[in-house]
Amino acid sequence: MRWIISLDKGLARLSYLCGWVACLALILMLLNVFYDVITRYIFNDVSIGMQELEWHFYSVVFLLGIPYALRTDGHVRVDVIYAGRSNQFKAWVNLVGAVAFVIPFAFLIGYYGYDFALESYRLGESSGDPGGLPYRWIIKALIPFSAVFTATSGLGMATYAIRVLKGDETYHDENSKEGLA
Repeated sequence: MRWIISLDKGLARLSYLCGWVACLALILMLLNVFYDVITRYIFNDVSIGMQELEWHFYSVVFLLGIPYALRTDGHVRVDVIYAGRSNQFKAWVNLVGAVAFVIPFAFLIGYYGYDFALESYRLGESSGDPGGLPYRWIIKALIPFSAVFTATSGLGMATYAIRVLKGDETYHDENSKEGLA
């Protein structure tokens, strides 16, 4: 049982790291949007590269926020069935959900995302707009990386559920109310 506890804590650290990177990307995206608005409306200047960087940051927020949301129970779920139930019931729902849905879905995203990013790299894909960002494959490569982190968070959901079923842990109602700050 000790190895499950160690594995669970290691997977939790990885998920929290993804959350902090997503949080940092959100702050950078906010600063980028602020810069774009100031330069557009005060200085009447537009940067295509900075505008494209906004959706690059948004991609990081979204793709790395998913593993964090899974770990902290901040993801979308049918709470009508889940809320108010016993820890054993919640553990079974999370265990089955992680093994039957999260991990296989992450595998599919990783499998197809890898080819998607590799093709972009081989083509030397960059922005089609003048002044846009080069190396579009970098942001596309985040898709399979995010799938790996999502799968590890799904595995973390499963290990935590096993710990709950063994009686070592409990689910806390306030998990989905926590934030990074």
